[in-house]
Amino acid sequence: MIEVLKPGLSTTVQDAGRTGYYHLGIPPSGALDQYSLRAANLLVGNPAGAAVLEAVYMGPELAFTDDAVVAVAGASMVPKVNGEERPLWESFPVSAGDVLSFAYLTAGARAYIAVSGGIDVPEVLGSRSTYALGALGGFSGRPLAAGDRLPVGSAPGASPGRSVPADLRPNVAKDIEVRVVMGLYDHRLSEAGRAAFLDSTWDLTPVADRIGFRYAGPELETVPREPPFGAGQDPSNIVDAPYPIGSIQVPGSVEPIILHRDAVSGGGYMMIATVLSGDLDLVAQSAPKTRTRFVEVDLDGALATRSDYRKRTRRLAEALGS
Repeated sequence: MIEVLKPGLSTTVQDAGRTGYYHLGIPPSGALDQYSLRAANLLVGNPAGAAVLEAVYMGPELAFTDDAVVAVAGASMVPKVNGEERPLWESFPVSAGDVLSFAYLTAGARAYIAVSGGIDVPEVLGSRSTYALGALGGFSGRPLAAGDRLPVGSAPGASPGRSVPADLRPNVAKDIEVRVVMGLYDHRLSEAGRAAFLDSTWDLTPVADRIGFRYAGPELETVPREPPFGAGQDPSNIVDAPYPIGSIQVPGSVEPIILHRDAVSGGGYMMIATVLSGDLDLVAQSAPKTRTRFVEVDLDGALATRSDYRKRTRRLAEALGS
């Protein structure tokens, strides 16, 4: 059992996510940074998609009632056991009565805290992930609060001292490039609007959470039109359509929003591009003021990138003996 002494800024239970319900308006949820989720779990001997704690910007303070093995991956938020620092991207032991806390964030945005055996909250629609907007899954469908007690599963494969090789640890930077496939509604942009989107450096605003990441930059010019019935007068509006995870919508032609894993499944704003699935991890580790360039790739490039991402996750599993 783990007792939450301090919850951090926003800490939720997340696993690999729930699939098969997006058409009903229930998003996949799950870890925003899927690679770091896998790494943390494999370090402690869990299945790659087991439930962990996702801590945003500030880590929690947790008391352990039993011995366990812990690993922290993702954002640079150094873990401490009874005040003594422990390494990131490496598994380490905790004993019954120990308190796990965290130093201040120095890079990235989200840390993934895996405990041997996994966080053993009940599954809801096939997943332990928290969808806070719908009060679904996780621990009572919400971020953790002081006094919560988290059950932990059994852990036959746990061992401390495992480490992710340096070349398999993602680089977190304040200037990033995010690859996108243009569409489905990029035809609503004028040539100048399209150029502004791809040629500008965008600053991530403080409005960045599990639902969407909003960016500040130039207004995007649209093509004049006679609005179709049901779309409304704003030139950025469309007749309602489904939103894929990673799609970039631009309400009012200003401040593009990348929809992430807790996003709604549809609406009436034009989607001018979609972020490649592997680059959603990079977006997840973006803190406010991160400077972002959107780089267009074609479908062949997107498929090649997906293949490279899968190869990297296989190398991670092999390196950690899974």
